[in-house]
Amino acid sequence: MADEHAAVSVTATESRAMTAPPASGGLPVHAGAPGVPAAHPGHGGAPAATIPAPNRSGRLRRVVLPVVILAALGYGGKTAYDYFVEGRFLVSTDDAYVGASTAIIAAKATGHLTAVPVVDNQIVHQGDLLASIDDGDYQNAVDAAKAKIATQDATIARFGRQIDAQRAIIDQAQAQVGASKAQLLSAQADVGRSSLEYDRSFKLAQTNFGSQQRLEQATADRDKMSAALAAAKAAAASTAAALDGAKANLDVLKAQRDEAARQRGEFDTTLAKAERDLSFTRVVAPFDGVVGNKAAQVGNFVMPGARLMALVPVNDVYVDANFKETQLTDIKPGQKVDVAIDALGGKVVEGTVSSIAPASGAQFSLLPPDNATGNFTKVVQRVPVRVTFSDEVLRTTLLRPGLSVVATVHTRDPDAPKPTLLGALGLEAAAGKAEKP
Repeated sequence: MADEHAAVSVTATESRAMTAPPASGGLPVHAGAPGVPAAHPGHGGAPAATIPAPNRSGRLRRVVLPVVILAALGYGGKTAYDYFVEGRFLVSTDDAYVGASTAIIAAKATGHLTAVPVVDNQIVHQGDLLASIDDGDYQNAVDAAKAKIATQDATIARFGRQIDAQRAIIDQAQAQVGASKAQLLSAQADVGRSSLEYDRSFKLAQTNFGSQQRLEQATADRDKMSAALAAAKAAAASTAAALDGAKANLDVLKAQRDEAARQRGEFDTTLAKAERDLSFTRVVAPFDGVVGNKAAQVGNFVMPGARLMALVPVNDVYVDANFKETQLTDIKPGQKVDVAIDALGGKVVEGTVSSIAPASGAQFSLLPPDNATGNFTKVVQRVPVRVTFSDEVLRTTLLRPGLSVVATVHTRDPDAPKPTLLGALGLEAAAGKAEKP
């Protein structure tokens, strides 16, 4: 029995050796090799083949492949969910550029530049000196205007003193008029008395009770008093005329003084203009910014309108994003904007939709399109959308006019709840009812 069992074992071993696959490279597997057990010593020392090691790559493939598939499905689901919740509300364009209200600094005075204390790319503040123009002629004009004002002030003062003197003359003339009136009354009284004396003497002479000499004396006195009365009347008229003349002269002096005062006002305007022209010889920064494209050099002769340099308000830049007309449906002022700056490696900063242009960019071109004649090809128009930034972003981010950016507008109302899958399927109301007790 033992011999038959051993024979059966040897036969099975040989059969397995014959059906076993060859080792790597097609070489036979020998007993004693690594991973191959030695032949059983009880079988006459004959070598026996062994079973090969299990295939590890197949096992690794069976483990990794499901993991990769699950990861892809998870990433795809997450991407689809993000698009459903947020992505479909994003409107983006790469036709967007940084802009600023750049000021072209030009001269308003004529002369040679005497100083240009700034250089390109220099930061300046409002009121800083940018350039100086020779101010000799303008200073002379200011001095001449001041001298004319001083002369006119003296003229006005002279008229004032003449007016005071004329008022004294008027007072004197009024006194003379009063005296002449008194003399006139005295003469009138003398004429009355002499007339009575004449009548009395004439009656006495006719009745021979008076002498002829007394009559003649009374006649002479009457005529004398009549002449004195006429002289008094003439003197009264003369003094009245002198008073009227003095008053008229006073009015003339007052008018001349007023004319001189108005002329002084003209000189004040001339002085103000001269000082204003003098101030233009100092070209100062109208706002905070950075100097660029400087063309001014010391010694250059400039005239009004000559370009000196540009001043860029880097702390007040904006972005003009040119969206297609088909993208404007949900864009409104006040919405959040993500601005990716190409110059900063795609760095994203937050902005806000400030306004939407009143017309497409083509309408503001030099030659606006006219589609009323000729063949027509429809072209999607673009409308500029102005995006502004907070002071913090402007202070910490390098934004320069002309840079290219990518603007993405969040059109979903931030105050509204996020959309859900149940809401999209119309089941959100039913789910809410089910949650209620």
